[in-house]
Amino acid sequence: MSATLPKARRVRRLSTPDKVVLGVMVGVPTLIQLVLVWIPTLLSILLSFSRWNGLTLSDIRPAGTANYDFVFKDSPAFWPAVQHNLLWLGFLALIATPLGLLLAVLLDQQIRGSKIYQSIFFVPVMLSLALVGIIWQLFYQKDNGLLNFLLGTAGTPQAVDWFGDSSVNIWAAMVAATWRHAGYVMILYLAGLKGVDASLKEAAALDGANAVQTFFRVVFPAMRPVNIVIVVITIIESLRAFDVVYVINKGTNGLELISALVIQYLVGEGQSIGIGSAFAVILLVISLVPITVYLGRTFGKEGKA
Repeated sequence: MSATLPKARRVRRLSTPDKVVLGVMVGVPTLIQLVLVWIPTLLSILLSFSRWNGLTLSDIRPAGTANYDFVFKDSPAFWPAVQHNLLWLGFLALIATPLGLLLAVLLDQQIRGSKIYQSIFFVPVMLSLALVGIIWQLFYQKDNGLLNFLLGTAGTPQAVDWFGDSSVNIWAAMVAATWRHAGYVMILYLAGLKGVDASLKEAAALDGANAVQTFFRVVFPAMRPVNIVIVVITIIESLRAFDVVYVINKGTNGLELISALVIQYLVGEGQSIGIGSAFAVILLVISLVPITVYLGRTFGKEGKA
C-alpha cells in the first residue's frame, strides 16, 4: 500500500478586523511603554549631562559630567543613601524574605484556616507603600503610638520618637517594609511549593530524611526558578524603596535613599534637574544589573532547551 501523504496545512489568513484588533492589542501597550517609560528614560539620560532650571527649554545648557562629579564627590547624602540601600537590601534578604518563606512552609501544611491566614498575610501586598507608611506612623507615634503604649513610655520623656530619631528610624521603616514584602514572598513560595513533585518528598522520607532535611536538601533546591525570581525581586525592592521614607520625612534625617534623592533634586528645594537626572540614571544602571542577569539566565536556558 502506498503511504498516504499528509495534507498540507492551510495557513489561515487574518481578516481585516483581526488585524485591527491585533494591532490595537500590540500597539497600545507598546505606545504606553514608549511614552511613559522609554522616552522619559532617554530624556533623563540626556538631562543628566546638562544644567536646567526646569522652566524653559532655552535654558538647557550642556554640563558634561559635572552632575556626576557632584553626585560622587560633593553630594553629602549620596554615600549615606548607598549605605542605607545596602542595609535595606540586607534586611529584606535576611529578615523579610526568610519570614515569607517560613509563612509559606507553615501554610503549606494544610492547617485549618490556611486560606484565611494567606489572605491576612497578603493584604499588605495590596496596599501601596505610601499607605503602609501612614499606617505604621500610627504605630510608631511618639506620644500616642501603639508601640510606646505597649512599652509603657507613651506620654513620658522616655518615649522613643521611632520615625524622628535618626538613629532608629531606618530600622523602623525597614520593619514597615517587611510587613509588605514578607506577604509577597509568601505567595510566590506557596506557588513554588505547590509545584514540587510529591514523589521527591516521598523518596527522601524513604531514605530516612526528616522534615527539615527534606526541605533544605530536596524541596528548596527544586524551587530554584522561584528562588531566582525572589532574589531579583528583593534586590529591586531594596533599590526602589521610596514611598515609606518619603511619607515619614521625605527621605531626610537618617532615611536617605537614592530614590528619595532623585525626587529631592527634581522637585524639592534647591531644585536641579540635571543632578536629579544623574541620580535617576545611577539608580537605573544599578537596577539593570540584577534584571540583566535574570533575563540572561532565563533566555539562556530556553535557548538550550
